[in-house]
Amino acid sequence: EDWARRSQQGLGAVEVGRVVIAPPWAVEDRVASAPGRISVVILPSLGFCTGHHATTRLCTALLQRLDLSGRTVLDVGTGSGVLALTARALGARSVLAVDDDPDAIESARENLALNGGAVGIELHVGDFRSLPANRFDVVVANLSGGLLARSADTLAGAAGPGGTLVISGVTLEEEAEVVRAFAPWTVVVERLTEDEWMVALLRTFARSQDRPSP
Repeated sequence: EDWARRSQQGLGAVEVGRVVIAPPWAVEDRVASAPGRISVVILPSLGFCTGHHATTRLCTALLQRLDLSGRTVLDVGTGSGVLALTARALGARSVLAVDDDPDAIESARENLALNGGAVGIELHVGDFRSLPANRFDVVVANLSGGLLARSADTLAGAAGPGGTLVISGVTLEEEAEVVRAFAPWTVVVERLTEDEWMVALLRTFARSQDRPSP
């Protein structure tokens, strides 16, 4: 753990499009040198995302391709809260950030404080599959391929008809299986890859007649 902490203290900022994800000691210089950028401050911690993993970068890239202004967002498996903070910074009206790990939610709470409290973000400890049946304009789920496939109906239901999903944590080897699991409810609009990872932007069918024929 001491070695890991020392390694994390050496982490710098990550730039994805106009979003700069940085630890507190790196954000000012990086953002000051890049006017117009959005800063998300994340304190490195053991086990939770700092923005350096490919899946987080891919999700951050896709979120910037959406118009989040005034939208409601569900961030499933929020970890450090980095994607919830990013969505809010990109204009989302409100974000519900969910994780079943209390330590993750505590980490996210600390990061919200580093970002001025991030009004509009609600943190929730628990299994996303037990949430009330609310609808969100955008659902972001950076999980694992297996969990995404098993929970496709729940996630699609959270987005509702005509909603948007961003799914990640999927390896290229798992991609076909995961996309197939979402096929009854969604269509793939866009996908990005980095190394062995992929992220997909999915749109739920607005009406039953929008579903492809068997």
